[in-house]
Amino acid sequence: MAIDATGNNAALSAATAGKTNNPKGVLGKDDFMKLLLVQLQYQDPTDPMDSEKILTQTSQLASLESADNTKVALEKLSASLGNAQQFSTISAIGKTADLGSDAIAHDKGKPTTFEVYFPKDVQQGSVVITDANGKTIKTLDVGTNKAGVYKFDWDGSNNSGTEASSAVYHVNATYTDTNGDKLKTRLGAYPIEAVRFEKGVALLKVGSNYVPLKNIKEVY
Repeated sequence: MAIDATGNNAALSAATAGKTNNPKGVLGKDDFMKLLLVQLQYQDPTDPMDSEKILTQTSQLASLESADNTKVALEKLSASLGNAQQFSTISAIGKTADLGSDAIAHDKGKPTTFEVYFPKDVQQGSVVITDANGKTIKTLDVGTNKAGVYKFDWDGSNNSGTEASSAVYHVNATYTDTNGDKLKTRLGAYPIEAVRFEKGVALLKVGSNYVPLKNIKEVY
C-alpha cells in the first residue's frame, strides 16, 4: 500500500480522533479496525492497497478478537472456579480440622490458656502437659463433661508446685467415656463449626478461633 506523508498524517489524525486519554497506549480490536478503514479511505487511488494485504490484516483482526474473547472467557472461568473452591469449604462444617501440632508456647510467670476437643462424653480424664523430651510437667483434671471443646487455664506451675520455664510444651489428653472406653485426644484437632469469608479468604472456626484454610493440615 502506498500512502504519502500527507495521507499518512491524515490517517493517524482520523484514527485517533476522540482518543485523547490512553495512558497505557494499548490498542484494542476496535482501534485496529478503525486504522484499517482509515487506510482504505486515504489510500492512493493510483496505487490501491493489495487485496492480499487487506485479507491479511482482516485475518489478524479476527485473530486479535478471538484472543481477546478467549482471555475474557478464561478470566470468567478462573473467577468461577475460585468462588466454587471457596464455597466448597462449607461442606467441611461438622468435620474435624487438624492444625498439625499439639504445641503451646509458655512464658514463665504467666498463665497459658489452650483448648482441647473431646469427641465423646467424658466420664473421667486428664490433660497432660509435657516438655520437648516427653517429660510430664503438669497434669490437669478434666472432670466429668459432655463432648465438646473445653478451655484450660494453666497457671504455669509444674506438678511440684514450682514455675515451669519459658518453652514450647505439648498437650495431650486421655479419658474414659461413658461406655468405659479409654480414648485419647490432643490440642490442635477441633470440629469445624463455621466458615467465614474475608477479602476472598476462607476462615474456618475451630474451637473459639477462626483459622485460615491454608493453616489446616488435614480435614477428616
